[in-house]
Amino acid sequence: MEASENGHLKFEFFDVTADVGYIAYGQSLHEAFENASIAMFEVITDTSTILPGVEKKIHLEAEDECALLYDWLSELLFLHDTEYLVFSKFNIKLNTECNDEKRFIIDALAFGQEFDPSIHERRSEVKAVTYHMMNIKFEDYYKVQVILDL
Repeated sequence: MEASENGHLKFEFFDVTADVGYIAYGQSLHEAFENASIAMFEVITDTSTILPGVEKKIHLEAEDECALLYDWLSELLFLHDTEYLVFSKFNIKLNTECNDEKRFIIDALAFGQEFDPSIHERRSEVKAVTYHMMNIKFEDYYKVQVILDL
């Protein structure tokens, strides 16, 4: 479990056979998405060692919040796999458009650096983000549940 500066949980891990699952928390949905992103990279490496030297701008649209979370984390994983980037800081803006159909939109900046084995601990290889048990809930705060395929 990791707590934020204000004492609220950012995320916690739970047991899933052959995979890793976690629940990320936030006072807002964008904060929960940011914490879900950090949790995914905590599976890969120690995010406290990642410097914000590289900035990636990401724009995605999806039909619902879970699809947007899936697409967002998958895009980050794609950047990790293709450009060897690891991220530790995110600035996310979420919007919903109600034209003919409702669209969920993310405009974000991801900050990190290229993975360097002399600096970054190699933890687990994340093969994919899954839809299995993916869930977004709001009670007094947002909770997003994610399972990663290792």
